[in-house]
Amino acid sequence: MAAALWKPKPLDLGLWIFLLLLNFLAEARAVIGHREPLPDDSKDNITIFTRILDRLLDGYDNRLRPGLGESVTEVGTNIFVTSFGPVSDTDMEYTIDVFFRQSWRDERLKFDGPMQVLPLNNLLASKIWTPDTFFHNGKKSVAHNMTTPNKLLRLVDNGTLLYTMRLTIHAECPMHLEDFPMDAHACPLKFGSYAYTNNEVIYLWTKGDENSVSVAEGGSRLNQYDLLGHVIGKETISSSTGEYVVMTTYFHLKRKIGYFVIQTYLPCIMTVILSQVSFWLNRESVPARTVFGVTTVLTMTTLSISARNSLPKVAYATAMDWFMAVCYAFVFSALIEFATVNYFTKRSWAWDGKKEGMEIREPFQANMARINDMRRESSTLSKKTNNTFNIVGTTYAINEAKDQGLTTIAKSAAAAAAKHQYLHKMEDPYTEAKKSYNRVSKVDKISRIIFPVLFFIFNLGYWATYVNRKPAIMKANNSN
Repeated sequence: MAAALWKPKPLDLGLWIFLLLLNFLAEARAVIGHREPLPDDSKDNITIFTRILDRLLDGYDNRLRPGLGESVTEVGTNIFVTSFGPVSDTDMEYTIDVFFRQSWRDERLKFDGPMQVLPLNNLLASKIWTPDTFFHNGKKSVAHNMTTPNKLLRLVDNGTLLYTMRLTIHAECPMHLEDFPMDAHACPLKFGSYAYTNNEVIYLWTKGDENSVSVAEGGSRLNQYDLLGHVIGKETISSSTGEYVVMTTYFHLKRKIGYFVIQTYLPCIMTVILSQVSFWLNRESVPARTVFGVTTVLTMTTLSISARNSLPKVAYATAMDWFMAVCYAFVFSALIEFATVNYFTKRSWAWDGKKEGMEIREPFQANMARINDMRRESSTLSKKTNNTFNIVGTTYAINEAKDQGLTTIAKSAAAAAAKHQYLHKMEDPYTEAKKSYNRVSKVDKISRIIFPVLFFIFNLGYWATYVNRKPAIMKANNSN
């Protein structure tokens, strides 16, 4: 009776047949292709790591360092220097471009996935804990952001992170310029944690004390220095907030002296030599010797001022200052020597012309009356161009005497004429004494030898002292 009551309706039967047909078509399509669609691996990995990162960051507090309250966080560091320089002497600073690398382990970031190392975008760095590293002697540091922030972040499956950034650092370089321009310097680069003491965070060199800092070949951008090498180490400093670990790197620089030899030393040497040329001039050449002295003094003054412009205003004297001071002393001494010679030249003229001349002249004046009478007597006989003598109005030829008496008269006349010429040739001792000041000064003769010899000895000692001081400076730097 129940079976008789249930009868399929035509509408339900049609719907059931339609569903069976759709199912049959779907199975037929799968059989005709002979394969199933392959899964997209890359899409699966992205999905997997997205889920991993979401799970890692879920509940992650980037305000707390790894191992808080349990262990000290160790941060390994190394530096690759891409370019070094320039160095500013006036500001006592240098510029360095580096790849600064840090690595540490965070147990909260461990994961299991198809990849052991996961390269990440720098945006994740703001969501996890990173060391608060700063440069102790940095005046200005720039993190490059073109075209995107130059940062690298890699996460290893055991929770180790590698964080690298490109920095340009303007760091302070204390300079001791006593040996300038034959000086050498150790420019430090110091960095460490700003807030964490050595009980919380410590820094280590990841590649040892020799290979943790490397400089690229051709990375030096120095015009006046040679980059000799570097020494790395570690220090501990104390402050009112605790003790902190400071990582140090000292870059050893040696100044090139060629520029200063051309611009300063050679002009100073030539100026000193030029000042000594005046010793060979006549002591009466006052204008010429004055020009030599004043010009060389002014030249040395100009050279000393220009040499100081490229240096900081230090309170002590440098090696170049000592050299220029000695050169200035030589030049000024040459001017003083000329003044001394010129002064005693005038005194010599006055001495010879007045004192010594008067001493000779006083006894001579006692006989002046007799000498004048003899001159007047001899003037009565004057020699003529035709070899005749005029005696009391009568003219006789010397070689034409007619008798013995006239011959005697002629001889007497000739003797009188010779005596007249002798008396007229006699000059005043005062006039003879005035000519004595033209001789070469003894001071000039001594200066021609003493000044060049002393200047040569000074140069020999100066260059022997300063040129070969590199080993002592390097040893002092290594001790730091």
